[in-house]
Amino acid sequence: MDFNLKPEKLHRQNIPTARLPSGTVIEIPIFSYEAKKKGPTLLLMAGMHGDEINGVEIMRRIISQKLYKVSAGRVILIPIFNVFGFINFSREVPDGKDVNRSFPGTKNGSLASQFAYFLTDEVLPHVDFGIDFHTGGKLINNYPQVRAILDDEKNESLARAFASPFVINSPFRDRSLRKAAGKLGKSMLVYEAGESLKLRKPAIDEGIAGMLRVMKHLGLIETAPEPKKNSIIIGKSSWSRASRAGLHYAQARNGAFVKKGEVLGVISDPYGDYERPIKATHDCYVLSINNNPVVNRGDALFHTGIAAE
Repeated sequence: MDFNLKPEKLHRQNIPTARLPSGTVIEIPIFSYEAKKKGPTLLLMAGMHGDEINGVEIMRRIISQKLYKVSAGRVILIPIFNVFGFINFSREVPDGKDVNRSFPGTKNGSLASQFAYFLTDEVLPHVDFGIDFHTGGKLINNYPQVRAILDDEKNESLARAFASPFVINSPFRDRSLRKAAGKLGKSMLVYEAGESLKLRKPAIDEGIAGMLRVMKHLGLIETAPEPKKNSIIIGKSSWSRASRAGLHYAQARNGAFVKKGEVLGVISDPYGDYERPIKATHDCYVLSINNNPVVNRGDALFHTGIAAE
């Protein structure tokens, strides 16, 4: 990668990373824009999981609306990192592995590991801060939220600057991009919003506004939208799971506060023999809802969080 390019101009580099069995080269388009005035470098990326389209649309709008034009520092943009997954409507790469569980990667490892190695070796050394845009997994609808290590001062200030409705104190996941960046001293936020393979305007708008607030916080731009309200800081979170298989009807509203004992949803069988409520086990906020109408015992249905004291 070459980031020593003419300032105040958007540059696009198509980086060949792999080949299809047919011999077709797969390239990752990477954009960069640098101001004349010195400042930090911010990485903005999406499409780590190919079916998480909201992040891709956030990146598209950043480029099309020229929101990358910083007055200081530099921005690196990767609209679609997992090109294989994107064209196949898939979370993983063709070898079935999750790129975000393959960091820091190896040059000659699995396909997912090679992608992770490229990002770790070629891009992260040039980065100071980053935002990785994600969407909920299959049929999981995430209320707009940022995940960060709040015990780290730089991470906390970045998360509070983003000012999403929820900020979740989330430990590093093993072999994730966020952990690999952290080991290199880079502060990385993960933004989660919406549902895979579905474009959600509120999730996209919230992501763009948060990104602009981070830019302002870092001194890259001078103005940004004010948050509509203060973030709710989540200290602990957990999943409520299906106690048995059946049809699942969600009743709780995503993002809402619910009290202990309130009904989150109902599981019933297809034949009218039983109907079992799923109740909140504590006062909490609803962070994510599984919209799958048919579930098995043990499936994660509601991600709920307790506000930090």
